[in-house]
Amino acid sequence: MELWSEVRRRVLTGELSKRQACQKYKLHWDTLKKILGHSEPPGYRKQAPREKPVLGPFVAIIHEILEADRKAPTKQRHTAKRILERLRSEHGYRGGRTVVQEEVHRWWQRSAEVFMPLAHPSGEAQVDFGSATVVYRGGERKAAVFVMSLPYSDAVFCQIFPRECTETFQEGHRRAFEFFGGVPKRITYDNTKIAVAKVIQKRGGAFTREFLRLQSHYLFEHHFCLVRRPTEKGHVESLVGYSRRNFLVPVPKLDDFEIFNEGLMEDCRRELDRQVRGKPATKAELLAEDVRAMLPLPEKPFEARRVEPCQANSLSLVRFDRNDYSVPTAHAHHAVMAVGGIERVRFVVQEQTIAEHLRDWDKENVHYDPLHYLALLERKPGALDFGKPFDDWNREHFDSVGGK
Repeated sequence: MELWSEVRRRVLTGELSKRQACQKYKLHWDTLKKILGHSEPPGYRKQAPREKPVLGPFVAIIHEILEADRKAPTKQRHTAKRILERLRSEHGYRGGRTVVQEEVHRWWQRSAEVFMPLAHPSGEAQVDFGSATVVYRGGERKAAVFVMSLPYSDAVFCQIFPRECTETFQEGHRRAFEFFGGVPKRITYDNTKIAVAKVIQKRGGAFTREFLRLQSHYLFEHHFCLVRRPTEKGHVESLVGYSRRNFLVPVPKLDDFEIFNEGLMEDCRRELDRQVRGKPATKAELLAEDVRAMLPLPEKPFEARRVEPCQANSLSLVRFDRNDYSVPTAHAHHAVMAVGGIERVRFVVQEQTIAEHLRDWDKENVHYDPLHYLALLERKPGALDFGKPFDDWNREHFDSVGGK
């Protein structure tokens, strides 16, 4: 650049003639013309694409393979290595690997999707579930991570649950609304089976009864992404990862999900003091604007629960969510309605609760209430010594309720 600038200055100011400049700086006449015609070096300008004598006949085949991959499962698409193997075995290609890799890379660059930046009005939210590993009561397991985000303020609410299901979906909403202090006017989801019973025309469709009950209670408007288009809710997608990296590292060790979730709420509150790049104020200040645009919280509390019809068997046990729970023996062989919440599961017959147990989020466990079997014990007193419901029951407690 220094030589370029000096030649231009001396020639164009008349200090040197063009012939003198060529002699002094040992320049070709065409080079001098280029220097005088441009204030800076224009760089290399290729007149035509470089020919590919070896790969050229196979480029169309590579493009055909990559185009067909669009309809294949994501994890079963061609790599450049696999394309090279097919070119050699099926089409007689004798060239190298690098040029194939470069052609694949060029194709992806040309065909990569471009996204439109989205405007996010205040008072709207996005919801998603992720997953994270936790050590629960000494054993490693997967937990469901519920995240609700407000794109306008960048506020985030996070909770973990034993599993992603109807009642945790509902409970996550209830807690998020109370945390933010209002109900978003519009919430964006993917096409989760918890909310969408049947997808119609790739966006939403026939909704589940429990999702409609949640919506009817809080009165928010729903918006479902196109199938396989989670980028429509990219804000919450990124915050699921952010929450996992910042709130769940190192791997949490917990004995009680509810106690741990109280700590997660505090993490979300502290997060409100942060100011995100490109935002004019802190998350807390922008959240106030979000809340002003939201719907008020309903006066009546919402019950997060899943209702399922069940049948009590001959052992007076009812199976709900992969575990068995006892009911009074008078209801053995009869239909009952199971109502599963986050902490408890109750069994109802004709709108009357006949039994209630602590909710078990594991599987294949049996939970007895010995009181449910007292009526049967009157007819079969010998069962006291061998009855499974009385294995761990304190005899003093049995005496206190009249058993002999």
